[in-house]
Amino acid sequence: MDSLLGLLRATGQLLSLQPLLLITVGISVGILAGAMPGVSPSMGVALMVPFTYAMDPSMALVYLAAIYLAANYGGAITAIMINTPGTPSAVVTSFDGHPLCVQGRAREALGLALVASFVGGAFGTLILMLFAAPLASVALKFWPAEYFSLAVLGLSTIASMGGENALKSAMSAALGLLVCTVGMDPVLGVNRFTFGNVNLFDGFEFIPMLIGLLALSEIFVEVEEFDFRPQKVEDEAGSKWPGFLYYWKLRAAMLRASIIGTIVGIFPGAGATIAAFISYDMEKRISKTPERFGKGIPEGVVAGEAADSASVGGALVPMLTLGIPGSATAAVLMGALMIHDLQPGPELFVKNPDVIYKLYASLFIGNTVMLILGIWGSKLWINVTRVRKQLLFPLIFAFAMIGSYAVNSSMWDVMVCLGFGIVGYILKRYNYPLPPFVLGMVLGEMAEMNLRRAVMMAGPTAVFQRPISVTMLAVAALSFVIPVISARRKRAAKAKGSVAA
Repeated sequence: MDSLLGLLRATGQLLSLQPLLLITVGISVGILAGAMPGVSPSMGVALMVPFTYAMDPSMALVYLAAIYLAANYGGAITAIMINTPGTPSAVVTSFDGHPLCVQGRAREALGLALVASFVGGAFGTLILMLFAAPLASVALKFWPAEYFSLAVLGLSTIASMGGENALKSAMSAALGLLVCTVGMDPVLGVNRFTFGNVNLFDGFEFIPMLIGLLALSEIFVEVEEFDFRPQKVEDEAGSKWPGFLYYWKLRAAMLRASIIGTIVGIFPGAGATIAAFISYDMEKRISKTPERFGKGIPEGVVAGEAADSASVGGALVPMLTLGIPGSATAAVLMGALMIHDLQPGPELFVKNPDVIYKLYASLFIGNTVMLILGIWGSKLWINVTRVRKQLLFPLIFAFAMIGSYAVNSSMWDVMVCLGFGIVGYILKRYNYPLPPFVLGMVLGEMAEMNLRRAVMMAGPTAVFQRPISVTMLAVAALSFVIPVISARRKRAAKAKGSVAA
């Protein structure tokens, strides 16, 4: 009862003019930060921390949390409109969001991403409020063995990403994993595949790789085909914002994605990108029309975007209750709290409950503000693809170069972006899917580090000594084997049908 009264009191305080204006500015900054390749949610929050020094601690947290929440949605805008994800987790949104845009259903895709982000964000916040302490204690039981098994479970999704060609999908993922081995060995300190180049000691930067693979490769393919007709972003069906009943039909997909996003977000180091990939794969597996995924299906958009936004609430669970950040952005938020003399952990709930209640209330209010701004802004964002391709392609290319340079202010990252753009073009040219490659890049370091830690702690059989780890490995094995067997059976059935004919 006291908690409910505290939440209502905090909500009333935040509904005055100044806090609402602060939240609106935070949401606007977050959307812009998420939409710009090279400016991640964590970077967007970090850049705004100095502006909070003179603020009240609770208002500073409210402002930064609004940026965090909106940045995860902002990445979907460029992912849908120009196939250039502003954030790593928005890669999943681009799989079906951009094809919808190409089909003339841009406003529908933007609406799906926005509503799914709203639902996922609200669900994650609700779980944060109700179950923060119990869920944090569960996350603490995860040792390196469990994190390795979680990475393997994520990698098992490549079986369904490759469609009928599981071999090419596996080879693409293996290439992504191989890229993760470049750089200094995190345990032994030995250089691997650097060839004496000091720029490679820390490996390849993820954002320039991502921009090159997805954005530049798309430009190269389009230029090769020499098709410069204007892109049709709206047809008769897609010229109106979808109604309530349209979204209501997708409620189950949004709920599943929100649950997965929250759960994965709770585990420190897992993050929104892994949550989005796992959610997307889950939705594809249970779909009656899995062959439509990757070609522009609404369930594909909401699966990634709802999980992405729900992971925000999940990542705040261990940060607030245990002082362990669940993501890079949560770590920045934790640093901002400490700057304002607030120590995240159990004592925060006792000594400064007003700060916690204002954070909860601000996440709900920020979600609503994001929905309003997203609906209004869609009319502006949809104009991006009305630009002629002769102008649009150079603009995207320049945007990619600037975004890559902005990560570390390094021309090397620009070269990395160009190099991986060529790699992405070659993979597309020979029908190797890019999503498994990206997944390999995302999960490679997590799998390697935690496997080595587990082996150092408990020996070569470490991952088979803990029940949760064994369970996840078994699920991963089934997730990989079942789609392969199913694809073979379909090919055999087709072969029998053609022989009979």
